[in-house]
Amino acid sequence: MSAIKKIKPLGFPWETSDPFLFCAYHEDQYPKGNGQLGPDASLEGRNIGQDFTPKDGWRMYHGTKIPGFPAHPHRGFETVTIVQKGLVDHSDSLGAAGRFGNGDVQWMTAGKGVQHSEMFPLLNTKEENPFLLFQIWLNLPRNKKMVTPHFKMLWNEEIPKINVMDEHKNNTEITLIAGSLNNKTAPEPAPESWAADPQNEVAIWTIKMAPNAIYTFPKASSGLNRSLYFFKGKEIIAEEYTIPVHHEIILESDQEITIKNTASEGHLLMLQGKPINEPVVKHGPFVMNSQIEIREAIQEYQQTEFGGWPWSGYDHVHSPSKGRFALYPDGTEINK
Repeated sequence: MSAIKKIKPLGFPWETSDPFLFCAYHEDQYPKGNGQLGPDASLEGRNIGQDFTPKDGWRMYHGTKIPGFPAHPHRGFETVTIVQKGLVDHSDSLGAAGRFGNGDVQWMTAGKGVQHSEMFPLLNTKEENPFLLFQIWLNLPRNKKMVTPHFKMLWNEEIPKINVMDEHKNNTEITLIAGSLNNKTAPEPAPESWAADPQNEVAIWTIKMAPNAIYTFPKASSGLNRSLYFFKGKEIIAEEYTIPVHHEIILESDQEITIKNTASEGHLLMLQGKPINEPVVKHGPFVMNSQIEIREAIQEYQQTEFGGWPWSGYDHVHSPSKGRFALYPDGTEINK
């Protein structure tokens, strides 16, 4: 019996399965910075405020001077933001803030409602500022949708990385953002997360395969949703299939799958989890179980702005002199 259920091309954002809602993948080759955290390049010809066209290899997204996503609300789910290259400046309505990247992960439970901004400061003024980010939306079950919002950082130095050599000494490196492998376990997720219960077998792994590396993904329990997203490389071989880059491989969770990379370094993301199996009603940044709850979310946001916005601007960024840091709602600050 094949471990592969389906292979399909990646769109934007990437389609995911319950308990995940989607995955946004952003890769930009930003130019050097202008000393004010924006690009040292003309913005002429860009649809500023809605710049999603990769002109010259990069985008401003909703930013006007600095690329990124100015303040916007969320309710009813979690964001898991993996920054493999570059930096993100986070600010939110809880008073939390941070600058993270180059392997760090931010895990934010929106719960009953939070506003946050995610800007991409271009600190390097002498060289280009390459950027690579995944943002995964992980659903919350009905009984957790209105929990108190929570902000958590998983620092690169604390995230386990497992290296597995095949018989030809070709390495596969697996980074555990959620889940366990080879007697190692990822840092604890946010406390109210679906991923916080090990019985839900939530796994978020990034995988880097050397050229020609072979790796066998171990089986998990049956009934999970499990997908591999092949986002960088040339081709991989699985069972009798030769799969080109930019494809999702939907898998049977209770079977092993052996992946053989070809001549280019290969990069994949794995998402796995027990489905929540509840109705999902989405409206932009709100994910609830019914249309009535969506209307309530919109009405409450219009009335309260989920606590308002305590920062100087909706596209707030931190001082160029700041390193990686996290400021938590209780005032605790961690500097890296």
